[in-house]
Amino acid sequence: MSQQEDLTTITRRLDELVQRVGELERTVDQLRGAGDQLRGTRPAAQQGPKPAARHELVTIPDAPYNNALWTDSDDEGLGVRDRHAP
Repeated sequence: MSQQEDLTTITRRLDELVQRVGELERTVDQLRGAGDQLRGTRPAAQQGPKPAARHELVTIPDAPYNNALWTDSDDEGLGVRDRHAP
């Protein structure tokens, strides 16, 4: 095929795709409308914002952490304690 024939084929296929997507959108809108009438509800986009989720506050004690938690840990960015940095 020549480039012109390829371009024509691509253009035709794109037009068909746009037409089918339009048909699909109309079908979905019709189904959504029929379902809303049966349920008596509005689509989610028209219901308004959802309420914010409630998060419980976590209290952090002021007491210092147990030093045993930090044994065998490396100082971040400094390397292992008994070795020299490169």
